[in-house]
Amino acid sequence: MSALTNATICRTCGVETSTPPPAECPICTDERQWVPAAGQSWTTREELESEGHRLVIEEREPGLYALHVEPRLGIGQTCYLAQTPHGNLLFDVPPYIDDDAVAAVTELGGVQAIAASHPHMFGVQLEWSAAFEAAPILVCRTDADWVQRQGPNIWYFYRESQPFPGTSLYRTGGHFAGSIVGLWTGADGKGVMLSGDTIGPVARDGWVTFMRSFPNYLPLSANVVRRIAASVADLDFDRMYGNFGRQISSGAKEAVQSSAQRYAEWVSGEHDDLT
Repeated sequence: MSALTNATICRTCGVETSTPPPAECPICTDERQWVPAAGQSWTTREELESEGHRLVIEEREPGLYALHVEPRLGIGQTCYLAQTPHGNLLFDVPPYIDDDAVAAVTELGGVQAIAASHPHMFGVQLEWSAAFEAAPILVCRTDADWVQRQGPNIWYFYRESQPFPGTSLYRTGGHFAGSIVGLWTGADGKGVMLSGDTIGPVARDGWVTFMRSFPNYLPLSANVVRRIAASVADLDFDRMYGNFGRQISSGAKEAVQSSAQRYAEWVSGEHDDLT
């Protein structure tokens, strides 16, 4: 493990950036995010540690652990550590890391590969990579321009990547042009989709949604949603975990297809008579 550095981090999105940082975070000035009314605010890993931030780890099912930061930091995402006999995948990246977090994840087998569903979830990915023997960070090439802090451990792929047996990454587009989902083989042998908010489980059980911007309520078109659904139609998965704690415990593949059809009908005006 390498010593942690004092990375500069955007307080609003939680993504690490270059040093010195730009005047404003490009991720937050994009229409999918926001800059607070008080303006841009940068922080550092050491400052966040002094404020009492910590990583909380909870088991979601055998071999799958949810990671989130308390107190809430950045977007407040839930990230996942998926264990396999060949290595562990960190899918979506916490915006914080400290020695206690490294020790806790090391006890679970460490991190052998890192991937984020989209740029909002990059977190402090280079810090996590450095802490675990330069674990490769797999980024969809279509979103390469959104990487705010460069490093030699970032590897690019275009449509698909298999970090190691039992894990796969697939580009779907939509929320970002390079948005991806992860597929992990659960302990029971069934496929589990780690969807980020590329495909987002919602409050109603068995439903998902698709958005260009969740905080700003910008929709995607019917054609794009159908394309996303088609891109995962041949994948084998039964369960789904999103990046804000919601999940589908069974029938997730069917939920994606039926939800996409319903969404496409509404945004294309097929049910305008009900409004």
